[in-house]
Amino acid sequence: MKGLHGIIFAYEKHDDLRELTEARMPASVPFAGRYRLIDFILSSMVNAGITDVGVVLEGNYQSLLDHLGSGKDWDLSRSHGGLRLLPPFATQQLRGAGGIRGKMEALAGVRSYLEGIRQDHVVLADSDLVINIPLQDVYQAHLASGADITAICTSNVNGPGDAAYFRLSNDGRITETLYPLHNPEGCHRSLEVYILSKQLLLDLVDECISHDQVSFRGAVLQAKANTLHLQSYVWDGYAAQIRTLKGYYIRSMELLDPAIRREVFPKDRPIFTKERSEASTYVDPAGVCCNCLVADGCTIEGTVENSIVFRGVSVAKGAEVKDCILMQDVTISRDAVLHHVIADKDVTVMESRTLMGHENYPMTIAKGSKV
Repeated sequence: MKGLHGIIFAYEKHDDLRELTEARMPASVPFAGRYRLIDFILSSMVNAGITDVGVVLEGNYQSLLDHLGSGKDWDLSRSHGGLRLLPPFATQQLRGAGGIRGKMEALAGVRSYLEGIRQDHVVLADSDLVINIPLQDVYQAHLASGADITAICTSNVNGPGDAAYFRLSNDGRITETLYPLHNPEGCHRSLEVYILSKQLLLDLVDECISHDQVSFRGAVLQAKANTLHLQSYVWDGYAAQIRTLKGYYIRSMELLDPAIRREVFPKDRPIFTKERSEASTYVDPAGVCCNCLVADGCTIEGTVENSIVFRGVSVAKGAEVKDCILMQDVTISRDAVLHHVIADKDVTVMESRTLMGHENYPMTIAKGSKV
């Protein structure tokens, strides 16, 4: 899609993800057996024909750099355009060593990049959104409506506590932006994906920064509700904003439902990720693997039920794993018992250990730990 450019915000920190973001940004949190959170919105952009994407970075982003690389796995490794990783150097020059306070400040920090965008329109999106949406349809709806800004939202109001909500007119126009909101009845929840023209984006960045206004929600969606045409695009397909540990666990376990998997991974809109060649997974004849999502390269000799198992996981004989998420290269030793546990990458659970969490409060083991 030559008319649309992608900007992904990968700078936000979610403390409620706890151990999962000790060594990485939320954008690179592993999800669904072999993916990272950023893969979903990035793949939606690629599937829409977007060839130029900028990723705004800050914080502990080494894991994300390793994952994205040159963008080759998303067909974004190009001599001109393609995937561009945008560290926070300009922002640090503007404000010193302080962190990015909001989207408008993040955009001001990469203003020279924005000036060089070749397309007429830009789609802005957060990196922690698990979605598979036909962005080309959203773009065409934006052009047809004549809107200044089109915001993707959902009628499912159950979301993270920091979500924004819209009140809509009968024709889908956004009349009010509300946050935080304790009773969102009658509203639509924002998915934090916006389409607007490049020129409007530059004008808004200049105006907001000159007044030290850093929030896209407050300085644009709320302050300019009466001067800009703000239009909604309602998406009632699968959409998950992963910002808490409980939310991560629940949304991961939803993927054990075949209907949800088909919605997240339709054949005509594939989700791309970094390639890693692995042998096929081996399940011992005496082992049990029931109602699980299992990636390549695993060895299962014990019992694994109702679990998400990433690449390279080993479950020894006599071990019992139920309702768990085991990330890449986790080792579960003989006779260990795990229920409602999230084990980050390279975790080793020693022989005969018993680890018990709860579906509302899963036990989480930090990356590289031995327990």
